[in-house]
Amino acid sequence: MFTGLIQCTGKILRVGKSGGEARLSIAPARPFADLAPGESIAVNGACLTVEKFDSASFSAFASGETLRLTNLGGLRRGDPVNLERALRLGDSLGGHLVSGHVDALCTLTERRPAGSSILLRFSFPKEFKRQILPKGSVAVDGVSLTVNACGDDFFEVNVIPATLAETTLAGWQAGRAINLETDLIGKYVERMLGVFGTDFRRAAVDEALNTDNKNQAGLSLDFFRENGF
Repeated sequence: MFTGLIQCTGKILRVGKSGGEARLSIAPARPFADLAPGESIAVNGACLTVEKFDSASFSAFASGETLRLTNLGGLRRGDPVNLERALRLGDSLGGHLVSGHVDALCTLTERRPAGSSILLRFSFPKEFKRQILPKGSVAVDGVSLTVNACGDDFFEVNVIPATLAETTLAGWQAGRAINLETDLIGKYVERMLGVFGTDFRRAAVDEALNTDNKNQAGLSLDFFRENGF
């Protein structure tokens, strides 16, 4: 489990490909102390397992499935990556809960200044539209960000100077493929509602609309339609 708060960037030293798999050698910008074999590190938001390490670098294996579903398959020697070690019990949760399991690749379509920050717009596969909502959380290449605005196939985030300085985002340009992980809690809620089926959701809507406090809650059929029911 991760938080989406990048601890440092790293540089790809070597990509050893064999068949459809790869072993990555990575040098963190700030060497990680007390690494242990088998621990998890998120590389551009994808959870990988440390195999070997020394004072300056570590290596991790990426399966064919990981390379197919993430942008790790396109990494080359010298490329920068975002790095975060796994969350420990008692650590501060300053971002949001991130599993390190990438849901899809999205594409950066627009980058523009917003005061001292920058605004980034991404396109993403429509099947994930229920998991992305305004003021919700997403992880892009492992970076926890808040959604400013979104539609059926796009979302926008604002990136502050501190985040630009500590991650790879400062160098992103339109057309770049980005690892996307949607909100972990939202995914489970959607799955749980899906188990009950359409009839259950319709009954829940009817019950909510028939409560005495429906006006105070601002509930209406349009509200439920807009939120995926």
